[in-house]
Amino acid sequence: MKTIKKALRQWIQDRKIDDNDFVEQVATKSENNFMYLRYILPGITKGDYKDLSLKQLPDGLKDYYQVHWVRMGMDEKPQEEKVFILFILVEIGTPITCQMIADIAEQDEYDVQSVLEEWVEYLKKQDIKGETCYSIYHASFLDFLKAKRVLDSKRKLFQEVNQRIADYLVRKMA
Repeated sequence: MKTIKKALRQWIQDRKIDDNDFVEQVATKSENNFMYLRYILPGITKGDYKDLSLKQLPDGLKDYYQVHWVRMGMDEKPQEEKVFILFILVEIGTPITCQMIADIAEQDEYDVQSVLEEWVEYLKKQDIKGETCYSIYHASFLDFLKAKRVLDSKRKLFQEVNQRIADYLVRKMA
């Protein structure tokens, strides 16, 4: 806890921000949503925003998710497999195992696990009948991902995800 506090203090001091100013501006940017603080403050302490000023921090959760999405390079073609995995979680809507995600995505389980670890702060990891399962952690992130369907329909990833889910279920029932 001490190192987090120290890192946050350092970020504030490096930018010569008054403590009260910091609190007020972050409260405004958070739109009074605690999830914003849950993501932004640890991000600041990890160095994710070392290149940004207080005014440049994302405004609200939706903007935060978009900034993170872009920083992770998720709009680039090689990241399509990662987007595909996230979309599987969106479409399934209930906790599922890494193995099931890998089977649906037709990808190696190790690669799927790596993607899940990259997005761990947005995923709920839980033990169900002795197996580790994953689902989207917060409704606002789920809403953000669903909006990507509208913005990115030209790639038709959601249709492909749904087809792969259907194919997976047919294989399991056979």
